Amino acid sequence: MNTTALLLSVFLACLVEAVEAATIVLAAGTARNWRSALSGVGAGLVVLAAVVIVFGPAIALIPLDFLRVIVGGLLLVFGLQWMRKAILRASGHKALHDEDEIYRREFAAAQSATGVSRFGVSDWYAFTLSFKGVLLEGLEVAFIVVTFGNIQGQLGLAAWAAAAAVVLVAVAAIIVRGPLSRVPENTMKFIVGIMLTSFGIFWGAEGAGAVWPVADISLLVIIPGLAVIALAIVALLRRRPLRSTVATVSMPNQSALGFAGGIPFGGFPAGASLETGDPETAQTRTVAAAATALDGPRKTSAVESLKRFGLFWYDFIIGDDWRVALAVAASFAVTAALSAAGAGGIWWIVPAVAVLTLPMALSRLVRKS
Repeated sequence: MNTTALLLSVFLACLVEAVEAATIVLAAGTARNWRSALSGVGAGLVVLAAVVIVFGPAIALIPLDFLRVIVGGLLLVFGLQWMRKAILRASGHKALHDEDEIYRREFAAAQSATGVSRFGVSDWYAFTLSFKGVLLEGLEVAFIVVTFGNIQGQLGLAAWAAAAAVVLVAVAAIIVRGPLSRVPENTMKFIVGIMLTSFGIFWGAEGAGAVWPVADISLLVIIPGLAVIALAIVALLRRRPLRSTVATVSMPNQSALGFAGGIPFGGFPAGASLETGDPETAQTRTVAAAATALDGPRKTSAVESLKRFGLFWYDFIIGDDWRVALAVAASFAVTAALSAAGAGGIWWIVPAVAVLTLPMALSRLVRKS
């Protein structure tokens, strides 16, 4: 069960990130220079491979229980963030991820940027845009591959699953020669969020000293249980009227942009609020801004670079709500303390906290929408 779920989680997560990276690369190559864009892709993949090669064996040296706590906590925070965004999209409180729109935005930005040649690269902007896109999207995949693979002792299988997803997206992008907007990305993000959260709960509680009632089979309860809870929250939020507070948009072709596979969710309702503070949109803008900064007249100071670097890792580790990260850490601490005191039946603490923090964090986001 764990191996199958691991491979599915890694494959889907990598597929989602690869689609987003492919959109950026396609915009850079089409609007600017394909040779430079592909050079940036190659450089980004080399860096990601180095991360897996270096940190993969190093993480294996960490004691297993400590590793489960750290990885479980990161996956839980990470997964809950994916779930929150997926629930908001499915309920109509957040714009669905639209690769066509992202492609148009990146294409326009790439066309308007000035071009320079550096270090033997004919178009430094195209190179940097592709490199940053592949690296930023790929870091999440590298984290999942390394952590999942080491905890399960299946680093090779996890790496192969990620490679298969990248190859699949690359082949599809070459055939289509455009953004892969037909990929049911929103549905996959919903599934991946549930899978990451489930593994985070399972490994985190186990590492803190909890003993699951039926060992690995507990995942067969955790995963569908989270799915039911998430779908119930979606149904409740869809009944809540939306307030147009930031910007109103009309999303065409709602059936094409909505969830696939028969899930009864519609597209983003016309007139609903489009969240300009979307972390994913912000990440896309960060990629373009980083490339533009290298060509534009304004030089980025060392302090600004360090600040951006720190904010990136803060968002990567803590996520968009520090209260959730704090609640997860507290649930692990309580579980560990009770386990050290010899208490039994404490496996429920971590999943209970995760389930409670989900609607609480969502309520804050919905009030802002």
